[in-house]
Amino acid sequence: MAGMAGRLEPHLQALRRELPGPAVLSVLLALLVVAVTILIWRAVQGRRSSRRAVLLLGLCDAGKTLLFARLLTGKYRDTQTSITDSSAVYRVSSDKSTNVTLIDLPGHESLRLQFLERFKAAARAIVFVVDSVAFQREVKDVAEFLYQVLVDGTVLKNAPALLIACNKQDVTMAKSAKLIQQQLEKELNTLRVTRSAAPTSLDGSATGVPAQLGKKGKDFDFSQLPMKVEFVECSARGSKGEEGDADFEGLEKWLAKVA
Repeated sequence: MAGMAGRLEPHLQALRRELPGPAVLSVLLALLVVAVTILIWRAVQGRRSSRRAVLLLGLCDAGKTLLFARLLTGKYRDTQTSITDSSAVYRVSSDKSTNVTLIDLPGHESLRLQFLERFKAAARAIVFVVDSVAFQREVKDVAEFLYQVLVDGTVLKNAPALLIACNKQDVTMAKSAKLIQQQLEKELNTLRVTRSAAPTSLDGSATGVPAQLGKKGKDFDFSQLPMKVEFVECSARGSKGEEGDADFEGLEKWLAKVA
């Protein structure tokens, strides 16, 4: 700020000589507003650029770890329930110089909030993976976890881009992204009525700032959130099975967009 003031000083001196007092004050105020605006914009952009993580969230067996492996290597591999995080640099296929850090977080109920608490501040974006086959019986658990993420104070403040990845679309009984969106909106609408609307950190401490999931007096839908929410259908396994490629072109395009 001092450097910018120094560079402007010669111009200000000239203005003082040429303009009457009130005019000088008006110009000074205008320049100050411009300088402050530039500084705020740079600060916001700096914070966003420092957040390079894309978190993979979801319940156990949603397919997060296989998606993680497929995105990095393109190859199928057998996976098991994760008990810790895994991270690696993911380079956008259309531009190898652009990358983000993918972080696969455990989905077990006793671990997921603990690990999310650790990484949420670094999240540039979140991929919330849903098992499209088991969704009908897991919808309440899926909505519960998603609700906990959406009302978190840090997530509300940073508003990372959110993708709901409807996985396992290679299975005939898989539910569509449209149906999953509709049912999640219904469940989240119910949850916000029965839960406190105050945002809390995942460690249980309240932020002290009242929050409402969505718009008060209206049924909840994802367009009401501060972050942009998109849905995509995908299959980490792929329609051709273990020997074929994964079907997640929509996910890759979205990662390229948020990187």
